Amino acid sequence: MEINEAVLRFLEYCELDKNLSLKTVRMYGYYLNFFKQWLLQSQKVENFQVEKIDDNIVRNFRLFISHTYKNPYKGSLKRQTQNYFLVALRSFFRYLIRQKVAVLSPEMIELGKSRDRNIKILQPIELEKLFRSVELKDEAGLRDRAILEVLFSTGLRVSELASLNREQINIEAGEFGVIGKGGKGRVVFLSRHAKDWLQKYLRGRTDAYQPLFIRYSGPKIKGGLNNESLRLSVRSIERMIDKYRKKAGILFRIGPHVLRHSYATDLLSHGADLRSVQEMLGHKNIATTQIYTHVTNFRLKEVHEKYHSGNK
Repeated sequence: MEINEAVLRFLEYCELDKNLSLKTVRMYGYYLNFFKQWLLQSQKVENFQVEKIDDNIVRNFRLFISHTYKNPYKGSLKRQTQNYFLVALRSFFRYLIRQKVAVLSPEMIELGKSRDRNIKILQPIELEKLFRSVELKDEAGLRDRAILEVLFSTGLRVSELASLNREQINIEAGEFGVIGKGGKGRVVFLSRHAKDWLQKYLRGRTDAYQPLFIRYSGPKIKGGLNNESLRLSVRSIERMIDKYRKKAGILFRIGPHVLRHSYATDLLSHGADLRSVQEMLGHKNIATTQIYTHVTNFRLKEVHEKYHSGNK
């Protein structure tokens, strides 16, 4: 089977049969088309039989993305990013094997060992400074404070937050459902602070638009305003958080995901079990949640303080 046809069939399978999100399908398409372009250029051909892709070709591709390729915006690829290409290739070959195509075994493609991720979190005093940096003189200020409180209270991804509608939120009950990555549903919970600030923000809303968070500035939309044109975008939320980060005097760059990290760390450091945090974050694999344990294992500090001779 030619690689052009094989990649197209695999992406259709991901969308129609596996029902993956369009974002996931696009990322698979990016990684596989990148590999395909490299393959055709390196072989100096217009198409290539997938059955001829061997471990030597894969090894040369790994050397290319590790040593030669430079992203025009970010430079050399990190090991974790390199692994994304290999994960896509493994999934691609698994699909082809199920289709009775004689291709390289996915087990022949080993992932490179990644270093532990350096998780950025905000300490309680930094969170307080961030929250207090918001000026509450108008609806936009109330909206921004509510966004910060909801992000820290729920651990939502920024895309999940931006897509929320008012009808989804039960402030009285302090909980609501969201659909996260891969169409996976979960319940998230509002803290007392988050409920208070959401109520303050929504009391000032006199419009009938559906989005929970709307924009109050920006270019006028041709054809009039509607629900989606007024919805606050992911990029706007990222810019808003960076603005308050600077006002709060926080020196390192943060974004919505740092509040998600801080949420998970806060739960674990106060005694929450890992499985519960995994469920509340919407992680498919508990190994993803375990990245937080090394920053919350305060028992190790207690052991050090108790037994190290330098503390006597």
